[in-house]
Amino acid sequence: QLQLVESGGGLVQPGGSLRLSCAASGLTLDSYTLAWFRQAPGKEREGVSCVSRSGGRAYYVDSMKGRVTIFRDAAENVVYLHMNGLKPEDTGVYYCAATFSRWDYCSTSLAAYTYWGQGTQVSVSS
Repeated sequence: QLQLVESGGGLVQPGGSLRLSCAASGLTLDSYTLAWFRQAPGKEREGVSCVSRSGGRAYYVDSMKGRVTIFRDAAENVVYLHMNGLKPEDTGVYYCAATFSRWDYCSTSLAAYTYWGQGTQVSVSS
């Protein structure tokens, strides 16, 4: 059973940066597509970024393109989300997710993911 634990959230001023981490245990992530989602208060959960099993393909939501990078570290069994230039509208609970995949692609469809972490709060405010 794959377990995911996020960390790295917190309160940051507008324009600041955060690095979110998602550590996996129970299984290695080599055969899994990985993604980050977020849920703002009163809004639906949305996909922020995803990365294919090889790390060679990544997707970013339009609202965060140029400000976010997803990176998977096979040796550490961790996936990171580096966020820069944070805005108040980036506030929310950020979740990592994983799904087994035989192909080297990724999706930010909620229904595609089997395993979820408990989330980490990101608050952007002055």
